[in-house]
Order: sequence, then structure tokens, then C-alpha cells
Amino acid sequence: MEFGFTTAAYVVAAVLFILSLGGLSGQESAKRAVWYGIVGMALAVAATLVGPGAGYWLLSLLMIVGGGLIGYQLATKVQMTQMPELVAAMHSLVGLAAVFVGYIAHLELTRVFGMGMGQRQSLEGFAALLAHKSGVEIAILRVELFLGVFIGAVTFTGSVIAYGKLAGRVNTTAQKLPGGHLLNASAAIISAICLVWYFNSGGFLPLFIMTLAALFIGYHLIMGIGGADMPVVVSMLNSYSGWAAAAIGFSLGNDLLIVVGALVGSSGAILSYIMCKAMNRSFVSVILGGFGGPAGEQMAVEGEQIAIDSDGVATALNEADSVVIIPGYGMAVAQAQSSVAELVRKLRAQGKEVRFAIHPVAGRLPGHMNVLLAEAKVPYDIVMEMDEINDDFPKTDVAIVIGSNDIVNPAAQDDPNSPIAGMPVLECWKAKQVFVSKRGQGTGYSGIENPLFYKENTRMLFGDAKESIATLVREFS
Repeated sequence: MEFGFTTAAYVVAAVLFILSLGGLSGQESAKRAVWYGIVGMALAVAATLVGPGAGYWLLSLLMIVGGGLIGYQLATKVQMTQMPELVAAMHSLVGLAAVFVGYIAHLELTRVFGMGMGQRQSLEGFAALLAHKSGVEIAILRVELFLGVFIGAVTFTGSVIAYGKLAGRVNTTAQKLPGGHLLNASAAIISAICLVWYFNSGGFLPLFIMTLAALFIGYHLIMGIGGADMPVVVSMLNSYSGWAAAAIGFSLGNDLLIVVGALVGSSGAILSYIMCKAMNRSFVSVILGGFGGPAGEQMAVEGEQIAIDSDGVATALNEADSVVIIPGYGMAVAQAQSSVAELVRKLRAQGKEVRFAIHPVAGRLPGHMNVLLAEAKVPYDIVMEMDEINDDFPKTDVAIVIGSNDIVNPAAQDDPNSPIAGMPVLECWKAKQVFVSKRGQGTGYSGIENPLFYKENTRMLFGDAKESIATLVREFS
């Protein structure tokens, strides 16, 4: 069998990718799962170089070395707080690759079928694969190619806008052009018409027009999604990039690319659905760019924020028996996880019950807080999910919120006109005392005011989270 070794290696690589994906579901197995993925990808690349990539070794090695150097630089320089925008940027590259591969496949298809039958017999590689396809197979290939370019173009511009919002370079509020969803629907209809046109003609013009429409859809969809929904957007774009890769695999006849794309696409879609459920969002609403949603004037926040110093918090901790810590993106920005871990060790050494409460969308990337706490060597068994700990807040002496806003916002329950209305949140205000570590009195990334900060049992520990917690560690006895 031609490329028999490559086929066998692809099967092994696919199994390793499945094991990798499964292992990432738990913190204890995550490190091993990452190595499964690394070995699987190395095996897939090596098998491709000795199979369908044979004869292009120099170019392939140059590209691998170049990409590896760029990846190394990113891995060593990018902070954990920048991981969400880095992920979005990587998704954009997958989308752009899908567009390029689709266009090259179209050009190659046009070239091959512009030759005579005699000339086609001497073709090699992808061109030879095209030359042996029947009319029905070519028609199917055009649909696969078209869908790959469409999904890739949507993923590319959508990911670029998501990167801009996460990096603070694009306004994080939901913004739409006049006509809003009508423009998105029109672009989708144009794309559908172009599909029929391309299917029947095989010309370049319908492919090009569709690409422009898809680029607009990706841009306008993500611009229409507010900052509070950006964790879902990152997961959703991950799914899009997977389906784009699968479409590329169908176009190229690469089984491994199809399998990997389907794994990424389906897992990303499932994760997006889970996150939407955790935020009480409609999955369809989010993927359509925030269609519908609450409207009307939001409830006014009454009262004032009362500040406290580290000495006051230390006194409360000395008197407390149970403590729940709620980390958020502000902890990641301040890189305060090590100081927080040290505080936890001191509290537990005195026999106090200390646990972490993790919201499904804490931070700007799924699992963001879990990774930070694992990095600081916080024991896994005291890191609890929202559903496991929410009922315990009324029995908690002290709740410490570090850089969180939306996930502890009571407006989600009390204000039907809030942008996060109905979103399940950590009900920390039910604890006897709440201390919020925050840099200032601003509304944070999503721009939503938080009534928690004005409640009678809440005190604000203003300042950089790392410095504030480090001072608290020194003052706590």
C-alpha cells in the first residue's frame, strides 16, 4: 500500500491526540496529556515528511525550524495573562491557513483540468490525486474547498477582533453597524448563492466574493459580542478553527487532518455550550453575535465602597474558622498566585478551613485560574467548582475576592436588565465578611458595575493584588 507507514503513523497519532484531549480534563493528568499531544504531533510531521511530503524536506525543515523558533519565543515571553489573546491569535492563523490552502487547491484544480489527458498521467502528489477524480468527486471537492475557505475566513477575522478585544486594542463593548443582524444575514445569503455559483462553474469570482463576505461575517459577529462573553468567544473560535482544519483535510485527502479537526471542532463546540450554560447564555445567541439579550435601564447602585487596610483583613482572618478565596483575572494580571498560595499555607497551618471557588468562566480563558493555582502548587483538593461550593457561603466566615467582577456580581440575580442577567455567579455576598482585592474603583474589563462592592458586609482592599496579599501574609500571625 502506498504510504503504508504514513497511514499507520497517522492512526497512532490520532490515538495520542484523543488521549491528550481526554487527559486535559483533569489537573493531575494534564501534564501527561500535553506530552501525548507533543509526541502525536511529532509523529504526524515525521510520517508526512517520509510520505506525501517526500521530496520537499529542505523546505519543510526550514518551515519547521522557523515555526519552532517563533513558538519558543512566544512560549518564553508571553505572560499567563496574555494567554487568551495568544490563543485567539493562533486561531486566526489556522483560519488564514484554511483560506490559503483552499485557494491553492482551487488553482491546482483549474490547472490540472486545463491539461490534456496525456499530460495528466505524469502528474505527482496532490495534482495526481485530482487527476484521478471523477466528475462527482470533483463536485464534492468544490463544496469541501468552498466550506473550508468560508469557515477559515470567518475564523480569521473573528479571531483578529477577539485578539484585539482581549488585548485591549479594540473596544470591548458590543458594537454593530447600522442594520446589525440584517448585514450578517445578507452576507450569509451572498455566500450561499456563491456556493451554488461555484459548484456549477468552478470559477474564481464566486470563491473570491464569498471570501469577502465571510471575512465581514467574522469581523461583524465578534464586534457584536461584549467583553463579558469573550471566554465563550475564544472557545467558539477554537471550534471554528477545528472545522476549518477538517475541511482542509477533506480537500487534501488527509485523514489525520480530518480526525484532528473534528476533535478540535467538536470539543470546542461542547466547551462553548457548557460555558454558555454556566453563563445562562443562549449558545445560538452568542454564535450569532449577541442576538437579542436584555434591554432597558439597569438598576442604580446605592451606597459607597468602604476601604480597609491589610491589618484589618488580617484581624478578620485570625478570627475566622472558614475562608473561601475567589480568584479572577486581576490575580493573573498582578501575578499574585504565589502570594495567595503562601497565605493559604499559613491559614491551613493554623487549622483553618481554606478553599478556592472557581467559576467556569473565571479569567478570560477556560481553566485559566486552575492553571495559575496549579503553578503556585495549591493542592487540587481545595480547588472547588462553583456548583460544589456555592451553598457553603452562608456558613463561611470570610470570603476573599481577588480581581474578580462579573462572576461575583449579584446584579446577575437581582437586575433583569443587567448584561449578565441570569448568569450563575458565586454568591460570596452571603458570607459573614467579604474582602475584595482590587486596583481601583473602576468597573473592570466588561464595564458592568458590581453592587457587591457597596454591600454592608463588603470591604475593599485597594491596591495591586500581589503587594496587598504579600502585605497580608506578613501581617497575618
